[in-house]
Amino acid sequence: MKAEERWQARFRAPRVTLPTWARQAPHRAVYRGNASGAWEIYAWDRSNGRTRQVTDRPHGTRYGAIDPTGRWVWWFGDAEGDGQGVWSRQPFDGGPDVPLSLPPGHPGGLALASDGTAAVGRSSRDGFEILLARPGDEPVRLYHHDEYAVVADMSLDGAVVAVNHSEHGDLLHPAVRVVKTNGSVVAELDDGPGKGVIAARFAPVPGDRRLLVLHERRGRREPLVWDPVTGEQREIWLRVRGEISADWYDDGRALLIVHNHRGRTELLRYDLAGGGLTPIDSPHGVIEAAAPRPDGTVEYAWSSAAHPPVIRSSNGHVVFSPGRTPPPSVPLEDIDVDGPGGRIHALVSRPERAAAPYPAVFLLHSQPAAFDGVPGGQDDDSFQPQVAAWVDNGFAVIRVNHRGSAGYGSAWRDALRGDVGHIELADVAAVRDWAVEHGIADPDRLVLAGAAWGGYLTLLALGTQPKAWAAGIATTPIPDHAAMYEHEAECLRAAHRALLGGSPDEVPDRYAASSPITYADMVEAPLLIIAGDDDPHCPMEQVEQYVRALADHGREASLYRYAAGPGGTPAVEERIRQMGASIEFAVRALGGA
Repeated sequence: MKAEERWQARFRAPRVTLPTWARQAPHRAVYRGNASGAWEIYAWDRSNGRTRQVTDRPHGTRYGAIDPTGRWVWWFGDAEGDGQGVWSRQPFDGGPDVPLSLPPGHPGGLALASDGTAAVGRSSRDGFEILLARPGDEPVRLYHHDEYAVVADMSLDGAVVAVNHSEHGDLLHPAVRVVKTNGSVVAELDDGPGKGVIAARFAPVPGDRRLLVLHERRGRREPLVWDPVTGEQREIWLRVRGEISADWYDDGRALLIVHNHRGRTELLRYDLAGGGLTPIDSPHGVIEAAAPRPDGTVEYAWSSAAHPPVIRSSNGHVVFSPGRTPPPSVPLEDIDVDGPGGRIHALVSRPERAAAPYPAVFLLHSQPAAFDGVPGGQDDDSFQPQVAAWVDNGFAVIRVNHRGSAGYGSAWRDALRGDVGHIELADVAAVRDWAVEHGIADPDRLVLAGAAWGGYLTLLALGTQPKAWAAGIATTPIPDHAAMYEHEAECLRAAHRALLGGSPDEVPDRYAASSPITYADMVEAPLLIIAGDDDPHCPMEQVEQYVRALADHGREASLYRYAAGPGGTPAVEERIRQMGASIEFAVRALGGA
């Protein structure tokens, strides 16, 4: 297979997320899959193997769920292209959609009870709110605040709702509030400044109000079990490095532990009665999601840099196969570099049929940990078609878990606050220098690339480190933080306030200092910007303003435009076109690397 056919086959191979099953009807499940070319919601009846595509929207559907009884499939639709929409439900076996009677808003979580009640989180310019929607009734407001808040979960019987909110701190350090369905507060869990707590899920047993929570009292994410009625807390402490998340086993007597260390994950069972810890056999790599089944087996979505994704079970079986398997890729190498803020962990993928030093792409991940309010923004050992495409074309790919990334403790995640962009790029520079000194990367053929937050960092680096990079590729970047703040969703505004210490009116100098447009006159390297028309996350007018700023100083940028549509996420064939354009641009900029 030729290199081009090989990397395109990885993008085109269908993928699925871990199926989520109904708690009281475990033979019924929903998942997201991209067999149609865009990510859509599917219903799967495990008793007969029948699958059904629930949604069919031009640019895909990002959020879906199933209620505990298995009668309804829920999905979120943002029809106007600005990321705002409403939740609808549809019978599991098919039928008309029943939308909630709400004005469009940005999604802020969904929790479902066995009696059909839904707790719905949404945000708009009016702030953040949680609404309670009972079958046949108009939704009623349960919670409202100007600061960030999302639905975490609702007890199986629909009696209480857990809310993650930032009334006392910021999006990076939220608190948990449990409320009754009449709006009265049951309890609050707040660890104070600089220490967030995040509600995960109520025990999946009728009448059990215990809530699984993630805290960071010891400088990293760890689980605890909290009874909001009695106030009893039980911290789950494990003698391992890295960060820990958890989920309930079906009987509420044990926890499934997901341990993340250096971009890999492992699974363990923790028995609450005696504190026993049992490893669950899984291959070396990354487990994107995992959940215990009622029979005690654990199903998980697994991949590694070398091996394509698969849905597996702890009993050794492949649970679900979406179709043809994409070609494998090369395994990762770990490197550790002394940086200005501490030891930096980075990942290297080398081409197989070339000799070092290689032309190298520094591929920056798409978000800091702050941007979902939960751990995220980490490069890991999972299968990434874009990484494999660069490798197939003779490039080494280097990915840096710089400060601001998740997975390395709270202090590492929080380190960039107030000096956004520059701190991450100082770490990237340290890894770049190490890779050059150790003969991995050719100093004259270094490309910086990334999407979303990684695209932002790419623009900022080309202006603040103009001699360091031979070319840059920025996909859906943020050129100007203050201008972005004026147009973005409330949840992203909350992230901006958390990272920069306030709004543009409160700390204008910080917004200017961290914005690429401030340094447009310093850019020297060839630049490709990939941006979508009508993309709510990267408004085209801001990209055009940045391109004009470059032109004002005699600089140029190539602009690749595409039809983004609702949600801004491109379909498979569009991703292939963008990948091809990126490779072609890099090869040309490097003089035929």
